Amino acid sequence: MRTANITINTSALVHNLAYVQKQAPHSKVLAMVKANAYGHGVLACLPALTTANALGVATFAEALQIREAGWEKPIIMIEGAFSQAEWQQTQQLNISCVIHHQAQLDWALQSALQEASQSSPQLQQTIWLKVNTGMNRLGFSPEQIPDIAQQLSCAGYHIILTSHFANADEVDHPLNAQQYNTFDQLLRHLKQHINANIQGSLCNSAGIMHFPEYHYDWVRPGIMLYGSSPITGTSAQQLGLQAVMRFSTELMAIDNIPSQTPVGYGSRFIAPHPIKKGIISVGYGDGYPRVISEAGWVALQQDGNTYHCPIIGRVAMDMIAIDLSAVPHPQVGDSVILWGHTDTKLNETNAHGKHIVPHVDDVASWADTIGYELLCRLSNRPTRIRI
Repeated sequence: MRTANITINTSALVHNLAYVQKQAPHSKVLAMVKANAYGHGVLACLPALTTANALGVATFAEALQIREAGWEKPIIMIEGAFSQAEWQQTQQLNISCVIHHQAQLDWALQSALQEASQSSPQLQQTIWLKVNTGMNRLGFSPEQIPDIAQQLSCAGYHIILTSHFANADEVDHPLNAQQYNTFDQLLRHLKQHINANIQGSLCNSAGIMHFPEYHYDWVRPGIMLYGSSPITGTSAQQLGLQAVMRFSTELMAIDNIPSQTPVGYGSRFIAPHPIKKGIISVGYGDGYPRVISEAGWVALQQDGNTYHCPIIGRVAMDMIAIDLSAVPHPQVGDSVILWGHTDTKLNETNAHGKHIVPHVDDVASWADTIGYELLCRLSNRPTRIRI
């Protein structure tokens, strides 16, 4: 049987959530599980997220999956409903929505009028009201917010004002202070003039780490829950985060190749000297980036030892060639880790503080992208395992 595996360590996820709660002790936690929990598998992750106050998703299908799995706490659709029919479904299932444009506001107000006409009392619904403070992606303008908040408050909704940092990973970026000031002044105005119970939410993962003074009532951790760094130039290990996912396979073939022998598609790699070559059963069809070549490496584990093995030649759909020169006695079936944690110790390093197992952020840097993308792009071919 082919051996490409994705192993989810729920203990690491519990650790990372506790770390968030320690960083923001006075805020509730909206744990982001959109995109199938950033590629980790939302159903596998739910048991480790029970201490979160709510879960954040991007689509109604994601929200419905979580409700059907038995999650009873709040769920927030961060892009809101995409139609009036979908809005009505979210209300029936007690799923909260972000609203960021006029049509969504109209649906919310119409829904409140319909409920007011019914004889039975209704539970107060929560709306996350999005203001565009500088991301310039979604949200009402700051000037529109007071009137909208007044309408929603009068209609009986509980309001959480929310916005999103564009550059929270760069602590000194001037737009951060501008966004914060806009948000803070607006929230203060709403509390003073409309409803003192209006809450606020501004910080994503990077914001949680960089701006403790901006945590407000809710924080929204995403990538940091899964053990990847949200901060440019700072590793997950330095932040105290643990990798939740291990992406691994096995050595499937071994061969000795002479000097000047080409390897792989395009013959781009040519052996500079005799090499013991290995083939591992994983490739871009499983989600490993094709653009990585000699810049990347994998970790081969054997008899309690871990060996650094460079990638040679192009990554293919189903296979990758690696240099086994550092491995004294490689054997078919040896475990190979492409990224993540080891079986025995999370984020393991050698005596010099270097990773002996690649982190997904390392692999992302070789591919000139970010860990988020690699995690979300994993295919369904690898076998999923939860430990």
